[in-house]
Amino acid sequence: MAEVFVAKVSEIPDGERRIVKHDGHEIGVFHWQKQFYAYQNMCVHQGGPACEGSIMHKVEDVIGEDRTWQGQRFSATQVHFVCPWHGYEYDLRTGECVPDRSLKLKTYPAIRRGEDIYVVAE
Repeated sequence: MAEVFVAKVSEIPDGERRIVKHDGHEIGVFHWQKQFYAYQNMCVHQGGPACEGSIMHKVEDVIGEDRTWQGQRFSATQVHFVCPWHGYEYDLRTGECVPDRSLKLKTYPAIRRGEDIYVVAE
């Protein structure tokens, strides 16, 4: 196991990410609401750069009391990132593929030491 330096906390603003390389692999490190999450930058679909796509709040349907569709809104709590190749969405906090939660990106521990961020890679 190796600790790979990612960046200073101030270099990754909240809501952004940094891609680091280690031993032939790319790791996407996300900063979201004072937490850091790290995943292998390889989509489960066809190996695309999953961590490099858009970061967005989950889109939710709004259903009225009469069970009719009222429109859509962005979730206040759930955030996804979207693989730019074919649109596979991943939960930013878990790395799970949103439509099929049995599929998941490889996760790496993200460690904060003072102002430095590291990932633990194999």
